[in-house]
Amino acid sequence: MRRRVLFASENALLLVAMMFLGSLVLWVGVPVGWLWIGSQLEPVSSLATAVGTMMIGMLLTITALVAFLAWLNRKHVELQESRGAYRPETTALELVLVASAAFAVIGFAVWFFGFSGSSPIPFQIGY
Repeated sequence: MRRRVLFASENALLLVAMMFLGSLVLWVGVPVGWLWIGSQLEPVSSLATAVGTMMIGMLLTITALVAFLAWLNRKHVELQESRGAYRPETTALELVLVASAAFAVIGFAVWFFGFSGSSPIPFQIGY
């Protein structure tokens, strides 16, 4: 029943997909992007300037992205109400944020343990 309410129309499915992509950008894209920007600034400025720029930029980007996600969620709720669907206890955005956070954590774990070259257990060769 909940799946039918979330994806009652193509427009609702599009809104949920946009929320999911926006949430992934929130969890992964924003931190990685600002770390990259800071790494480009650090050689030409002080470390404090690079870190300060990263922190301010990340806060502003997260604020704008959260406002956009809230707007998408309001549009989804309006669409559901216009179709006569009851208003559920949890919104689509809440479900999407939890699912995308889990997806990001699993993706990070796969990268860290499988591809980063780091070992979770330090090995000592020769005593």
